[in-house]
Amino acid sequence: MIPQQWTPPCNNQCTLKYAALMQIPWRVFCKKGCDSDGETWDECMSECDEICYKDPVLKDRQWSAYIDRSPGAVGYSEECFHACVSGCGYKFGIPAEKVKEIHPNRPSKPPLPVKAAPSPAQPKISPSSRQATGTGTDDVPCTSA
Repeated sequence: MIPQQWTPPCNNQCTLKYAALMQIPWRVFCKKGCDSDGETWDECMSECDEICYKDPVLKDRQWSAYIDRSPGAVGYSEECFHACVSGCGYKFGIPAEKVKEIHPNRPSKPPLPVKAAPSPAQPKISPSSRQATGTGTDDVPCTSA
């Protein structure tokens, strides 16, 4: 038996798609899509939604979302969802173009407001005042031997 035959074809496709070292977490979530219990494309996608987004573990206890094992950051959750859905696509033979069009049904968080740049703590020194203070033009103190 050769190594390609050790895993199902769906898992091999995930391994090929997420082959880079930095993509190992996404490979795992792709394989979770391949191995999902969902019997239809829609069920598989809903499982990806459950896997990749933090939800409260205990009903009516919002704080319990912190013990959910899914990725925490919004960007990671979206990457996880796309990787998992690509696994579902491999499992059900969905074309890659259709898989790329799928978006999570979660509302995306609004971008953080951009803060104004803080004012500099020290005033800028002009080149003429540098020479008067004894510092060179390279911001290196002048020393004499």
